[in-house]
Amino acid sequence: MLVLSSPSGAGKTTLARRLLDAEPGIEMSVSYTTRKKRKGEADGKDYHFVDDDTFTNMRDHGEFLEWAVVFDNYYGTARNPVEQALAKGRDVLFDVDWQGAEKLRADAKDDLASVFILPPSGTALEERLNVRAQDPPEVVHRRMRGASNEIQHWHQYDYVIINHDLEQSLESIRAILAAERLRRSRLTGLKDFVQSLLAEL
Repeated sequence: MLVLSSPSGAGKTTLARRLLDAEPGIEMSVSYTTRKKRKGEADGKDYHFVDDDTFTNMRDHGEFLEWAVVFDNYYGTARNPVEQALAKGRDVLFDVDWQGAEKLRADAKDDLASVFILPPSGTALEERLNVRAQDPPEVVHRRMRGASNEIQHWHQYDYVIINHDLEQSLESIRAILAAERLRRSRLTGLKDFVQSLLAEL
C-alpha cells in the first residue's frame, strides 16, 4: 500500500493520477465521500459520492479500512477492494489525509509505504487553491487554515517530497515505489529461490 498525503492544493491528486498512468502495476483505492462532486469529477473514478446515511451505515458495519472527517465531510477507504487487490499481488495507491494514513499505519504497518507532499511555499499553495477555482473563497481560506494542521504531521511519513516541479516529484515517487517493491520482506518466493540457487552450487 502506497499512501500519498498532503494539504489541499499541494499536488497530491495530480501526482497520483500521473503515477497511475506511468505505473501499470498499481491501482487506485477510490475513496467514499459525502462531499459534493466538483466539476470534472466522475463517480466511481475520483470518489464514490454517497450521502451521510450510506456512509455511516458502511462505517458501522466495518466496511472501511479507515475513515475520517475532513472539512465537515466523511472520507473512507472500503476494505474489500483493497484486500482483493493485495491478494492478487497488486500495489494499491491511497490519496488520504494524515488521519487516514495513521489508521492504515496502525492496521498494516509492514504493508505500507507513506509519502508526504509539501508545497514549495505557503504562497504557492494559496495560488494553486485559487487557480483551481473549484471552491468558493471562504472554502479556500478554510483549506489554508487546515493546511497548517496537515503539514504538522509530515514527520510521521516514511518519505517527504517538496513539490517544486511536478515531473521531478513524480520521478521521486516512482523511485520510492521501485525501492519499496524490492524490500526483502515483500519479495514473495525469494526464500525458495535462494534455496534452489544454493542447491545448484
